[in-house]
Amino acid sequence: MVAEARSPSPTTRRFLAPFHGQSISPPPIWLMRQAGRYLPEYRATREEAGSFLKLCYNPKLAAEVTLQPIRRYGFDAAILFADILIVPDALGQDVRFETGEGPRLDPITDQAGLKRLDPAATGEKFGLICETVQRLRQDLAVETALIGFCGAPWTVATYMVGGKGSPDQADARSWAYRDPDGFQKLIDILVEVSVEYLSSQVKAGADVLQIFDSWAGSLPDNEFARWVIDPTRVMVEQLKARHPGVPIIGFPRGAGASTAEFVTATGVDGVSCDTAMPLCAMRELNELDVVVQGNLDPLLLVSGGAALDRRVDEILAAMKGRRHIFNLGHGITPPTPPENVARLVERIRAAT
Repeated sequence: MVAEARSPSPTTRRFLAPFHGQSISPPPIWLMRQAGRYLPEYRATREEAGSFLKLCYNPKLAAEVTLQPIRRYGFDAAILFADILIVPDALGQDVRFETGEGPRLDPITDQAGLKRLDPAATGEKFGLICETVQRLRQDLAVETALIGFCGAPWTVATYMVGGKGSPDQADARSWAYRDPDGFQKLIDILVEVSVEYLSSQVKAGADVLQIFDSWAGSLPDNEFARWVIDPTRVMVEQLKARHPGVPIIGFPRGAGASTAEFVTATGVDGVSCDTAMPLCAMRELNELDVVVQGNLDPLLLVSGGAALDRRVDEILAAMKGRRHIFNLGHGITPPTPPENVARLVERIRAAT
């Protein structure tokens, strides 16, 4: 069991200012997947670990790759290096990462398969992740916030049912249609376990939590309400009951017009906007008493140059005077030149 680790003076962390009702200029900045394959130092550490999952479960090395982009760019927040599939792996589902192919899982396709999952067995692997969080809170400068995270139940379920990522999440959607009560049992397991997982990250030192629902956009509105909004609402309610001062950010990627309903129904403190979210819609979301982050296209970070500069300036101008955190619309991609990230940070830091 990891002891609770709270560092002094969290109010000095400018990343938290928007969650305290403040608009600051320049806005705080962090980037999804800011630790990753675009950095040569990450690739070296990944090779040292031997495999992706070994890296996730090695607290010393996972802390190191989390810190690498902080050292390079001085982001206002570090995000724990882990993966959304830690949860099914800890539950006992076979999870592996094939080189060049992404994650592969032994699929669970019906209620009978749920017997393979053991929520009571998650402690050891969750404990390793929390040891990483604890190391990070000790090693990070006091002014740098630490973000803990997990995958949202719907998105994690799509991998557990399909056995891998897919363009349409058809296997999970089909199970939810033909046997909604059975699929609900899987979602309920994920809600319960994910709350415990995130709560343990807070106890270990996380200042903020983000819930990644990367495949939220694949559902029609009625299914979106049941499988995206409802589980997230329950998680937010339970986490706020345990840790009332810890902000929670939701990322319902692809939700589009349903994002406003997601914000109001779940009670999240922040919402991450994907690349397709117009700036005018981000401003409207901001009126719902929620911090807004996003929506810079990760491909612009690959291209760099004047096009990147123009879009950065447009986002800053549109969100000026608002509770805004600068971020991408999705994660940094491996071809991204590190110097383009430096250019992005310099431009934001120079904004007034």
